[in-house]
Amino acid sequence: MTPAGRVRSLNQRPAASGAYVLYWMQQSQRAAGNPALEHAIGEANRLRLPVVVGFGLSADYPEANRRHYAFMLQGLREVEQALAARGIAFVGRRGPPDQVALGLAREAALVVCDRGYLRHQRQWRSTLAEAAACAVVEVEGDVVVPVEQASDREESAARTLRPKLHRVWDQWLTPPEELAVEQGRAGLRSELDLAHPEKILDRLGLDDRVPPVRRFEGGTSVARERLAAFLEGGLKGYAERRSEPAAMQGSLLSPYLHFGQISPVEIALRVREAAVAGARDRAAFLEELIVRRELAINFVFFNDRYDRYDSLPAWARASLAAHARDRREQSYDAFELERAQTHDRYWNAAMREMTHTGYMHNYMRMYWAKKILEWSRTPEQGYATALRLNNRYFLDGRDPSSYANIAWTFGLHDRPWPERPVFGKVRSMTFGGLARKFDMAGYQYVVERLVAAEAEGDPGA
Repeated sequence: MTPAGRVRSLNQRPAASGAYVLYWMQQSQRAAGNPALEHAIGEANRLRLPVVVGFGLSADYPEANRRHYAFMLQGLREVEQALAARGIAFVGRRGPPDQVALGLAREAALVVCDRGYLRHQRQWRSTLAEAAACAVVEVEGDVVVPVEQASDREESAARTLRPKLHRVWDQWLTPPEELAVEQGRAGLRSELDLAHPEKILDRLGLDDRVPPVRRFEGGTSVARERLAAFLEGGLKGYAERRSEPAAMQGSLLSPYLHFGQISPVEIALRVREAAVAGARDRAAFLEELIVRRELAINFVFFNDRYDRYDSLPAWARASLAAHARDRREQSYDAFELERAQTHDRYWNAAMREMTHTGYMHNYMRMYWAKKILEWSRTPEQGYATALRLNNRYFLDGRDPSSYANIAWTFGLHDRPWPERPVFGKVRSMTFGGLARKFDMAGYQYVVERLVAAEAEGDPGA
């Protein structure tokens, strides 16, 4: 049974007379460890109806391009296969997600949807709930602690959210029970031929200037393989080595979390059970997976301006404004930045990792964005440039963590620091600091190998 704290009604209508129970899949793109799917199956069994999983595919998803869609379609192909094995119809249709859901809802007795936190995701669910003739129920499954169970306000920093999460997260670290499907499969057919994703990509007319990458393949099975590899070879020593760019000791799971291809509950449980690593390593990873990630979700949920410069703390905006006219030692326009044409070889390497592979080492992400602030004509321009590049090239871009991470560069979830030119009281990062702390030559070598692997078509290199 789905915990009550993960479920909420989006309208006050009862279940209707219908041909099936619809699960509109949007955020949680997986057939395993998915509370919304299992809730829909349970309701379908109770009503003695088939369950249908619907998905709307639109080329108009904000800031998405061929890179993002290729990864997503790889995951959806696996979803379709896994659902078929359980006797569930996957019905993919072209069109705006909320309108596809409404179309399928016309024959549904009940609609179940998963939860998204960004502005457009919330609007889609609101549109569906208002227009559907039947009950619409939302099930929250892409956080460990449901956002409103953790806090009822925007938190100012990790230190304020952390104790709230720690007090309750044990009760939420329970995977959903996988239910048997008791009724036959509905007769609906999908319009999406997921066996041939290239044809779908071509027909969508997407921005193809950002091509798919070979470093990452989408899907729950691949996410689980990456998790297993991380537990075996990356978790031990994570607390000490995670910030070393050359070590590449991260889990590489953020793209899969972004698309909902793996559950954060599943990841957390596997990490907590991992005997190969010590308590300090496990705690460091759970801090990133739960506290930092769910702090970002708290930010976008409670701050309607999450993608705008004025979402920053007042102290940060005031300090940056006071230093807006400071002389920049270097300045670059968006064209030069996008092509990694700066004087900073470490920054250039990070940018190349991003543009060629759809990812960047987490520590380098901070340095990358701080330098864009330093090299931009104004802080507002720097914010807009960093967010645009982040959302364009990263597979895990356009995510709550994206908006929070870029805003952190400009002072969000941080405190005032000793005043410096350009940055004011906002935390700065320097080329010399990287060189002193880390093996940056090693990082540059790793990036060149990754870029070469993309060019040669060798995903294992």
